[in-house]
Amino acid sequence: MTTILHERLPEDAVPVAQPGEVLRCSGLHKSFGARLAVDGVSLDVHAGEAYGLLGPNGAGKTTIIRMICGILGPDEGSATIDGHQLWGRDGRRARATLGYVPQGLALFPTLTLVENLRFWTRLYGVPRHDRSARIDEVLEQVGLADRARDRVDQCSGGMQRRLNLAVALLHRPLLLVLDEPTVGVDAQSRANLLDRLGELRDAGTAILYTSHYMDEVERLCDRVGVLDHGRLLVEGSPRSLLDAHGGRLPDLEALFLELTGRALRD
Repeated sequence: MTTILHERLPEDAVPVAQPGEVLRCSGLHKSFGARLAVDGVSLDVHAGEAYGLLGPNGAGKTTIIRMICGILGPDEGSATIDGHQLWGRDGRRARATLGYVPQGLALFPTLTLVENLRFWTRLYGVPRHDRSARIDEVLEQVGLADRARDRVDQCSGGMQRRLNLAVALLHRPLLLVLDEPTVGVDAQSRANLLDRLGELRDAGTAILYTSHYMDEVERLCDRVGVLDHGRLLVEGSPRSLLDAHGGRLPDLEALFLELTGRALRD
């Protein structure tokens, strides 16, 4: 069943976490001057679930991600991660359970893979006695254990994308937020990244995933939400969304174009 989510919640509404719920957002609003970027978005992601957030350029995806990561505060609305409110006194505790994989590479190109990861263990507050083991663990997870001493600028784009994911896994987050993580990589690296994400999901990690590649979303995500003009238009499993349109649309890409139109977005 599809769900239309566009109700304006009270400004002081506080989301209540449900069993198994890692991320809960209620009535998020954000404006930049006269432009309303996010208009009453509510969504949730559970442990062991991948949620695909889809939308054309300018739909509000990046603004939502920045609010969830604590980079921006909302004008209205609330969010919790693992039951802890994302903004205010509890914000640091909430963000400590979050791993963020940005579209841009958060890496130092002249350092080795290990040196990059060691830097991020310090920022994440990984205990000193655990750092080496944690670095070995994430390198193994992303298939880069044999390249640990290579410099980042000597690695392929696919390797750098996998290292970008490894950085976000160092503190074993409950919620993993990924913004276009496969941009510009070859087919093999893309498949490898999706395999790793599927394993993390199956092991219990909650994943919020944005991508313009609909086949990735259909492969990885248990539920999707389609966003446009700052509003969440529909959400549900890919199959349920297609069924709700009478089975006349062949795939998620056709549904996306049906909902958001074919006009170019810049």
